[in-house]
Amino acid sequence: MTRPHIAVLGSTNMDLVAYVAKAPQRGETVTGREFRTLPGGKGANQAVAAARAGATVSMIGAVGTDAFGAQLRSALDHSGVDTDLLRTVEGPSGTAHIVVDDDGGNAIVVIPGANATLTTVDAGEEAAIASAAALLLQLEIPLEGVLAAARSARAHGVRTILTPAPAQPSPSSQLRSSRGCPIPSELLAATDLLIPNEHEAAALTGRPDPADAARALLDQVPEVVVTLGAAGSLYAARGAEPVTVPARRVTAVDTTGAGDTFVGALAVALTEGKSMPEALGWASAASALSVRRPGAAASMPYRKEIDTEAGVTA
Repeated sequence: MTRPHIAVLGSTNMDLVAYVAKAPQRGETVTGREFRTLPGGKGANQAVAAARAGATVSMIGAVGTDAFGAQLRSALDHSGVDTDLLRTVEGPSGTAHIVVDDDGGNAIVVIPGANATLTTVDAGEEAAIASAAALLLQLEIPLEGVLAAARSARAHGVRTILTPAPAQPSPSSQLRSSRGCPIPSELLAATDLLIPNEHEAAALTGRPDPADAARALLDQVPEVVVTLGAAGSLYAARGAEPVTVPARRVTAVDTTGAGDTFVGALAVALTEGKSMPEALGWASAASALSVRRPGAAASMPYRKEIDTEAGVTA
């Protein structure tokens, strides 16, 4: 099988992870049991997930001139991600400060660093997007850069998959959807598949029920997958009945990066021609593997592992 080419524009961060029994409340100090420095960032995570799942992946992003920058580039290279388009800019790399509790839950503070410079797409980056079967986008970099990449993908007929995370209100000068969705309407118009989690879907629509939220989002995009954590995922498309795919029952060690694992694997499955229900099941298997291991990118499974977990036979 020919490996699909996927382009990813997004953040590259070093995750500074503290493991605790229970996350501290405001003003509270707790003692942790472990600290790790792990490569991450939503863009880099999705790139690693897609590469390990079997795609040829071009990473468009930025790292700093600090020690983290070299480590982040090396980690992407080691996972088989093409980093020729990963810029190095003067100053610090992005960092994410993460607290993981014994239930596998997490709280995250992201400091953009070099990621804040990603406001445009140059000719080489546009060529990589044009040659891809799909473009993966998230919202951990400036919206100007996300929009530029989405415009490029639309101009070249490339399928655009947007993860609207972290959810963020647009400045008043930005275009808004007719329902007040806090994502520029131009970006939604260039999006083929939107993948929010249930909290992001509620924030985008004001509708707490995932099915209601998905229906509302179909006014803006043709396809939506709402991830539901341990409950699985919900797929909705214009003119079709919604499909719910249950998650596998596992004991979570660390849920950091599970959503990005799901998106990367789903993109690979879809670009290989799998039906949406089959692709969702395969991506669910990848996500189930990732939550059993610590870390974000470090926890992401390889193709053979996903096939085994999903019960795929040669």
